Amino acid sequence: MENKMNANNSIQCTVSSCAYHNDAKSVCSLSAIKVGTCGPTSNDCACTECASFELSKQKSSF
Repeated sequence: MENKMNANNSIQCTVSSCAYHNDAKSVCSLSAIKVGTCGPTSNDCACTECASFELSKQKSSF
């Protein structure tokens, strides 16, 4: 796992529930991300997602 304190200013992110989110700078701490689709094909932006997303254990409400 990448160090969460890293800040990749090229990957802006507001998903604070992600394990790779750098809260202090609202960026991703990964050096690169993978973008995927919600299904076999994508016809618009709503069908795309960050395939690198991992739920943060610290922010889980369980």
